[in-house]
Amino acid sequence: MKYDYLVVGAGPFGAVFAHEAHKRGKSVLVIDRRNHIAGNLYCESKDDINIHVYGAHIFHTSLKHVWDYVNQFTEFNHYVNSPVANYKGEMYNLPFNMNTFSKMWNIRTPKEAQAIITKQRSAIAGEPKNLEEQAISLVGIDIYEKLIKGYTEKQWGRKCTELPAFIIKRLPVRYTYDNNYFNDRFQGIPMGGYTKMIELMLEGIEVRLGVDFLKYRNEYETLADKIIYTGPIDEYFGYSEGVLEYRGLYFETERLEEENHQGVAVVNYTEGEIPYTRIIEHKHFEFGTQPITYVTKEYPKDWKIGEEAYYPVNDVKNLDLYSKYVKKAEAISNVIFGGRLGEYKYYDMDKVIASALALCNKEFQE
Repeated sequence: MKYDYLVVGAGPFGAVFAHEAHKRGKSVLVIDRRNHIAGNLYCESKDDINIHVYGAHIFHTSLKHVWDYVNQFTEFNHYVNSPVANYKGEMYNLPFNMNTFSKMWNIRTPKEAQAIITKQRSAIAGEPKNLEEQAISLVGIDIYEKLIKGYTEKQWGRKCTELPAFIIKRLPVRYTYDNNYFNDRFQGIPMGGYTKMIELMLEGIEVRLGVDFLKYRNEYETLADKIIYTGPIDEYFGYSEGVLEYRGLYFETERLEEENHQGVAVVNYTEGEIPYTRIIEHKHFEFGTQPITYVTKEYPKDWKIGEEAYYPVNDVKNLDLYSKYVKKAEAISNVIFGGRLGEYKYYDMDKVIASALALCNKEFQE
């Protein structure tokens, strides 16, 4: 059978495009080399708890058309992301707000907090030369030392003095007692998990799992008039210009015979000596009351070819390399590259969906 579209990757970008093409009467085949749909949004249900297998995913957006779009597939709960940071046993609210400052300096008013931060920021004179200087120039020394330095160095595998300043363009500092991490108008977790949402997007569409497109590209390239490719763009071209860099992650998930382990969905561990960056307690995303719980420790790691790619290293060197692949991609008329790996961007979920919808408008001339 010949299809109008072959969609490589059953994550959110591929699922949205496939749904929209199918809705318009196009024939679509979706393939994915993993043995499940939903990409990194994949949730696995155990003991009636939806486990975020590839790390915590909280849907948040200020794009009303995206919020309306996802709500046609599922109902979202009222979860608000309010993580906590653990620094050597001291607990701090995130993002940086009056609760954080009150705990750190035993102060009460925004005026007191502003005075301390302003004084500490003055330690950096002139243009910041690296991430450490950039962070101090934004939030001061105490917050940097306790809540940024160790976490960031674990996340990127390099000293903050060796990381470019532009990685932290700005840091949220709020002089209110508000622990809501995001400023976005809409926020929540799909009731029943993300996998269910993607399943509904792909309803009525042929999906083949455990299929490596690049291994069988000669066969699959002939099956469709156009290909939507959501895998790594450099891998598609055989790394001919070089390998784009990513940071990797690995996860340790444990079932605990207790009802409530940490009292919140996400705790960041910000000291450098602890190897993991955070612990996720999945039941709190959906206000679970089960007698047991599941927790996941998230460890950053160096990435190599063949492993799951998580965070693109969007420094000057990699962006220059990516631009070479963009030129190669533009020379191919029947392949469209999209999504986090295809566009080499660390997209939030809403931006992935917005990008897929924009492609649909362009592709279907709307």
